[in-house]
Amino acid sequence: MRGGRAAVVLTFLLMCSGCVAPTVDTLSMNQSPEPEPPTEPCNGLLILCLRTYDNVTFPETHNAFSTHEDGIYYPASNHQTGLDAQWNAGMRAFMIDTHYETLGDEQVETVRLCHGDDDRGFSPCTYGNVDSVQWLTNLREKMEQNPRDIVTLLVENYVQPDHLKAVFEQSGLYEKIFIHQLNTPWPMLQELIDQNSTLVVFWEQGEDSAHPWIHDFLTHSWTTNFAEENTEDMNCDLLRGDVEQEVYHMNNWLRGPLGLSDPSRGDEANDVDFLIQRSKECWQQHGKRPTFIAVDWWEDGDVVSAAKAINELESWE
Repeated sequence: MRGGRAAVVLTFLLMCSGCVAPTVDTLSMNQSPEPEPPTEPCNGLLILCLRTYDNVTFPETHNAFSTHEDGIYYPASNHQTGLDAQWNAGMRAFMIDTHYETLGDEQVETVRLCHGDDDRGFSPCTYGNVDSVQWLTNLREKMEQNPRDIVTLLVENYVQPDHLKAVFEQSGLYEKIFIHQLNTPWPMLQELIDQNSTLVVFWEQGEDSAHPWIHDFLTHSWTTNFAEENTEDMNCDLLRGDVEQEVYHMNNWLRGPLGLSDPSRGDEANDVDFLIQRSKECWQQHGKRPTFIAVDWWEDGDVVSAAKAINELESWE
């Protein structure tokens, strides 16, 4: 009997050898899955896909719309060529100014892109202006043709927030906007692409709880000085904003004798070696690469190549 009972037990164990309860890897269950390795580049480079937005350097045009090609001439202009040429060269961040075409005529239909302020008692659109919906629609079409590129707008806004929102809605850009919660980590570029939230918008107008889609520039980021007299005067110190924030603009243009942007020294300010060296200095000082390199007269020098070189580095050293 004892031998028979042992045989039955052995048979049972053999039959149930695959029935043992699996060991649960609770550590793996509590960890987020590793993101899939990208197979297509983000903003031109595979290595950027799994980087957070604040850990990428974007080339940026200051007053991107204010160009000779768009009918705005010096001293009100900042570039020779407009959005088409800028985009094709690789620019993916743009500073724009929104105004009403005529002071006192505050309608969505009169929102324009114009360079200047309203302090002189008349609209700066007098010096030349660009239709805001057309310009933003052109940008939206380019983004749809390049869905793996993240784009940023910094708006110096002089119109009612609801009117600005309406302009973004009419252009089709509003649905592409990513909303960032202050003091939370920025997402990776691939995450923004997967969410179809490939546009980040800042403005220089203060926080507005009714419009969380447009981030206060001085709360969510910060900026260096701008329009120095000489490149030797440029540094990486805080001018405005919250230096504790991860996103920042390295402004990089020179002023002329009248205090306006100097078109005669674009080659000097936008020299690739100078831009790379200055970016490294800012990286060393603040512990992170510049998020934006903002320039005037982008056609001179090569800010796009400089930004690419900074993105390919793992450290400033």
